[in-house]
Amino acid sequence: MKLDITKLVGPYCLTQDDGQKVFDKLSPSLHEGEQVQLDFTGTKAFATPFFNFAVGQLMRDFTPEKLNELVTVSGLVPDGMIVWRRVVRNAKEYYVDPNRKKAVDNVMKRLSEQQ
Repeated sequence: MKLDITKLVGPYCLTQDDGQKVFDKLSPSLHEGEQVQLDFTGTKAFATPFFNFAVGQLMRDFTPEKLNELVTVSGLVPDGMIVWRRVVRNAKEYYVDPNRKKAVDNVMKRLSEQQ
């Protein structure tokens, strides 16, 4: 399957909501073992929240190796690829290391209580 990101969310890959749209389209195919190409041709701007929701949360259900096998990326400019790699690295550390996950969750809980 090829998922055209520009058609799905537009040229700006910035928000959690848009990332969730990508995740919602991507996840069922991956759970069926289908290979998915994420085509970022025409996208212009990228932010961590978008990628956290689009691909970061996939680490809950898939190993990094399995994701590398099932997901390919095309049309992503170098700046976008930098953000992609950072999010994947951070998600891997978060979901694989229970101590890191607990520490991050505790910090996030404290921050949310302050607001």
